[in-house]
Amino acid sequence: MNITIRQIQSFLNVAALGSFTRAAEKMHTMQPALSQQVRDLESELGIRLFDRTTRRVELTEGGAEFRNIAAKIIEDLEAATRNAHELAERKRGRVIVAAPPLLASAVVPRAIADFRNKYPGIDVRLIDARTDQIVESVRSGQVDCGLGTFHAGEEGISTTLLGRDSLMVFCTSSHPFAHRQAVNWRELEGLPLITLTRDSGIRLLVEVGFETALIRLVPAYEVAQITTALAMVEAGLGIAVLPTYAWAGARGMKISATILSPGIARDIAMITRTGRSIAPAVSAFARFLAKSINISAPRAAATKQPQSGGQRHIGKPISQRPRKG
Repeated sequence: MNITIRQIQSFLNVAALGSFTRAAEKMHTMQPALSQQVRDLESELGIRLFDRTTRRVELTEGGAEFRNIAAKIIEDLEAATRNAHELAERKRGRVIVAAPPLLASAVVPRAIADFRNKYPGIDVRLIDARTDQIVESVRSGQVDCGLGTFHAGEEGISTTLLGRDSLMVFCTSSHPFAHRQAVNWRELEGLPLITLTRDSGIRLLVEVGFETALIRLVPAYEVAQITTALAMVEAGLGIAVLPTYAWAGARGMKISATILSPGIARDIAMITRTGRSIAPAVSAFARFLAKSINISAPRAAATKQPQSGGQRHIGKPISQRPRKG
């Protein structure tokens, strides 16, 4: 079968107007060309669609039955085309994003709010989950994208860099570190340290910083959540080394954050499933995520990069031990 959309449109216009001449005028074509389109359609279908006389054109029984089906085909095609254009123009769509709890609370809501202001027809759903769950959800197609810090070379995963964060020392506002431009890792030696548990990727980076500075890491407290660590810092129980975006969880607290030197940085990325085209809505949302990440860092002088000492970028897994993000 080799029926074309043009043939169906020609047939429907003749049926609606009762005239080959008027149908040709509506379609901005020559009447002989339109007549040929209808004859070709009749040949493909194996039935006569119109009874033609010198004065009128009428649908045959088979033509009337085919008209109902053909009209639905054109209607569905126009709807599909319209929907595709709306998706391409970001007038409608859906984005399901997964993020770890702190990023889900500190970064994503601002991005969703700004995104919805510009694209009100696109629905955004947020799922907060562990990093390993995010990777698996993206890989299986349960979510459109994931946000966080991920190991390089995850199978079936494509990565788009959105921003970077650095490790900072969080302390009370009255602590000697509070108004410093930078703090050297060696200055942490002997201070009461609040760390995340050893299944955290952040803890791994802290260990790297201590090992590089040739000092022992002896936690005073170990907790599973960044928000708990921040609350303990505010209570004066110690200092904590956490990523830049943790500052968003410290809003309203009497806490300061100061960059560590030499710096240790890591990528905050959006991941999608390899081999799956990124929807226009997801691509647009990524830009809003990047903007939200960049404005979630503290604005204090402590965020300035130190003039001396390089920054170490952790781009690949240092250990093969399974870690949370």
